[in-house]
Amino acid sequence: MLLDALRRRILFIGGKGGVGKTSIASAIALARAREGARVLVVSTDPAHNLGHLWRRAVGDTPAVLAEEPSGGVVDGVEIDPQATIDRHLAAVEQTMLQLLPERQHAQARAHLERARHAPGSHEAAVLERIAEAAERGQRDYDAVVFDTAPSGHTLRLLALPGQLAGWTESLLRNRDRSERFSAAMRGLTGRAEPVESPDAALRRTLQRRRERFDALQHAITDHERTGFAVVFTAEALPVAETLDVVSALRGMDVALAALVANRRSPADAGELLRTRREIEDRQLAVVRDQVSDVPLLEVPLVAGELTGRDALSALADLV
Repeated sequence: MLLDALRRRILFIGGKGGVGKTSIASAIALARAREGARVLVVSTDPAHNLGHLWRRAVGDTPAVLAEEPSGGVVDGVEIDPQATIDRHLAAVEQTMLQLLPERQHAQARAHLERARHAPGSHEAAVLERIAEAAERGQRDYDAVVFDTAPSGHTLRLLALPGQLAGWTESLLRNRDRSERFSAAMRGLTGRAEPVESPDAALRRTLQRRRERFDALQHAITDHERTGFAVVFTAEALPVAETLDVVSALRGMDVALAALVANRRSPADAGELLRTRREIEDRQLAVVRDQVSDVPLLEVPLVAGELTGRDALSALADLV
């Protein structure tokens, strides 16, 4: 049965690369859909596997992955950071060209082209799309499940909303000072206030961005609404990384919904797998000892290739 701890409105699935995060995220989404829920699965990993797993075309807008007799639905999105950057810079360019004299347009375009490849632009774009997906998930779906990038990248992203909200707030304060100065100058010269100046449009965009990052920050730290499930395999390195992730999440006040030990070897399928099972048992004992207050879900190793609807249905049965 689906672990009750995973029934969150927003659920992040994270862990070391290659441990089966996409499969677990999809299985949880499908299990929820069988109960009648509308679920959005969002892949934030640059190396997207969601479409390959479902054997469906998945892109930057929601695509139907499954429709259940219960009325439940699984939709999927693979975030395209470059498309987000392109849209954002196109909007910024339009505003800048309104604000600047024509002789500076070429310089402004060159600056924006450099910004397209600036350090941090990819992370900011992914975070903005996560914030959009969280908004959309809470508005149009019963749950949104984020299939995240490997641990280090995801932890950096989760720390960003507060930082970007503060940075945007600084920009807004600068815009406020600029607008007050402009208003004073218009008063001195007797010029009428335009219906909506480019400055006002830019300020409105910044305000919306700050609100979006604020909302995401609040959602991430809302223990009733949001949780993080860490997927790992019961081996020394994934376990060590999992314990580091647990410590980091607690430091950021993110609720740990569950730990998921994936691909557990059977104990009754020959000497090789029995030996591996014993090693895994020792590693899980370490996890249970150090993270005793978080539910631990064990998912067995499954035979065959884990792609397509039938394989995901079998995995959903297991969780």
